[in-house]
Amino acid sequence: MLKLSLLLLACSTPTTIGLTSPTNNNQVRRDFIGLLGGIGSFVLLPDSSSAASASQEQKDKDNIVKGYDRLQYLLDNWEKETTVCRTGQETTFGDRCERTPLKVMDYLGFKDIRDPLYKADLTMMRLKNLVPDDREGDFYEAMEVFNQNAEEASSMAFISSWGEANPGGGKDRVQVFIERSKKNVIASRDSLKTVIDVLKL
Repeated sequence: MLKLSLLLLACSTPTTIGLTSPTNNNQVRRDFIGLLGGIGSFVLLPDSSSAASASQEQKDKDNIVKGYDRLQYLLDNWEKETTVCRTGQETTFGDRCERTPLKVMDYLGFKDIRDPLYKADLTMMRLKNLVPDDREGDFYEAMEVFNQNAEEASSMAFISSWGEANPGGGKDRVQVFIERSKKNVIASRDSLKTVIDVLKL
């Protein structure tokens, strides 16, 4: 309707738009044509908020899949990833390589905002509108299981890092906490797999 009104106005006689000079009239018409071109461009531009929303949604989807793949890699390489070896140091006192589950905190997104699982609970919540009605229960249960086990795995990893130094501690205690943390990581990975299946990612 706006375009039609402007076209009618542009094609009006000089008397209609209050002009008497043909030169002025031609200039006005050229101005209106330029205006219509601008309006057309404006109408064709995509909604920036919609584009941003679509971009965030795709990023969230990608992060869930990347996070799952990283947890799978961690479990497939558990002993290597939870072992730290000192290099260029004397090893007369103590072992050169020691087990530590601190890497678990990295893989679960607790140490770097660039990690795909950083604030994974918020990532999953942003995708809840994509959940089919008949899978809502599975989705929310998987979210709860992931959050609970990710927190426990991180806690076990932190406690383990001090296991040998604490009174009554030792390498055997570190190993206990490492294995507990691994069970939590397995549960976290499995819950992410459920989310991926529900969202068909």
